[in-house]
Amino acid sequence: MRHRVGIVEDHESVVIGISAMLSDESDLELVATAPTVTELLALTTDLDLAVLDLRLADGSSPKSNVEALREVGIETLVFTGAENPFLVRSAARAGVLGVVRKSESRQTVIDAIRTAAGGGQVVTTEWAAAIDGDPGLLDVGLSPRQREVLELYASGEKAARVARLTGLAPQTVNDYLQRIRQKYAEVGRPAPTKTDLYKRALEDGWLPIPERPSER
Repeated sequence: MRHRVGIVEDHESVVIGISAMLSDESDLELVATAPTVTELLALTTDLDLAVLDLRLADGSSPKSNVEALREVGIETLVFTGAENPFLVRSAARAGVLGVVRKSESRQTVIDAIRTAAGGGQVVTTEWAAAIDGDPGLLDVGLSPRQREVLELYASGEKAARVARLTGLAPQTVNDYLQRIRQKYAEVGRPAPTKTDLYKRALEDGWLPIPERPSER
């Protein structure tokens, strides 16, 4: 069976490298590449697997990217050089099949793509440690509306502005924020300040991770 693979990567050299790796693999066909998930899906949704970089230039979060791909039935394998555990956990939470570092050998990368394209899990020590070893992975169970308020407020908007953007009453926004803080505190992830809420939103993938060139 020949599996159809797409790449979401904004570094041309990485795309060329993966293309070369797969060129001699008769069961793996690279059919599309794009610098963002949106652009890949505009090209095709007929894929068995998307190989996704965690940090893209458009500022999108790993969680939102994986969810967008899974909505159209495309599974995801993360291929990254980043060491940021927040990014790995965010992608893992969204349901990726595995995480492979760009420093791995050619054969390891090919084997991982082949396994994931066939629907199998690609479990690495680093990925397992990032997921299982972090108590911050406890889900706070935010509703879609609470998530919307958190995203706006944690990104820098004032509560009054959040109320205008969401159509909620100012007191309702404050009630939401109080409940959000309570939920985080209940799972051992306190967020008493706006900065703390920003950190929690980053950890959970609700906001894009700021670009850190040194982690490339």
